[in-house]
Parts: sequence; C-alpha cells; structure tokens
Amino acid sequence: MLEGINIRRALFGLFFVFDNRLQTAGDAFYDEITCKQFFLLISLSLFKEITPTINELSEIMGSSHQNVKQIVNKLEAGGYVNTYSDEHDKRKLRVVATEKVANLGEKYRAKELEFFERFYDGISDSEVEAAYKIISKIEKNLIAIREEHR
Repeated sequence: MLEGINIRRALFGLFFVFDNRLQTAGDAFYDEITCKQFFLLISLSLFKEITPTINELSEIMGSSHQNVKQIVNKLEAGGYVNTYSDEHDKRKLRVVATEKVANLGEKYRAKELEFFERFYDGISDSEVEAAYKIISKIEKNLIAIREEHR
C-alpha cells in the first residue's frame, strides 16, 4: 500500500498509525485506567523531588493543559491522584499520586514485563537505542516548530 510513497511521508503517517495502535493496546491492557491515564502516572513518577503542576505534566506529556487537567480529574475521581493548590501561587494545581498507584503497579508488574517483551520482540537493544535517538531528534524538531508558531 505504501509502494511509491516517499519514505519520509510514509514514516510521518506511520507515527499516527503507531499512536492509534499503541493507545488501543494500552487501553486493553488495564482494567482500571486508560493508556493516557497510565502515561500521566508514568510522567508523574518522573518527578522525584517535587510535586509537579498540571503545566509541568503537560510539558512532559506533550499535551495541552486542558487535556492533562481532564486526565487528572478522572484519575482523581478514581482515587489515583490528589490535587492541591500551590502554597505560593494558588493558580497552580499540583498533582500527587496516591497509594492506589503503587497497588496498580504491583497488580500489573508481571503483565507489564510480558507486554514489553512482546512489544520489543525481534528488536535488538542497539536498534531500540537507535530508534530512541532518532525519535528524540524528531521530538526536538517538533518542539522547535511549535515554538516558532507561538
């Protein structure tokens, strides 16, 4: 189907297909949360020393403040996170994981390992590293494009 299509355009389209397939697989993985909610929890775990704001999470996730706020609201309703106003700037909303997140991790740990084995099946560590480097460069280019249009 992609025969005759410029490889750069084909790769561009493949990113969208990949996103859809990844979200579908992720949504089927957990019974309790969606793939995007899981991604927010992973992003939240990257903040070791501070409790992040919605804006800080949206930067990490590459998503709008409004979208991240909606995800946070659903996770808070489910008991996975709590939010509170920043003590210095009440406009900033900070997000913290609850014990329920740790329980979720324990419940799915074995299933996650199996998923990642299947996800990277037939792909060497050096290929994963090369893909990571290339996609990281593309991400930097996308950030620069976004900044130019602000």
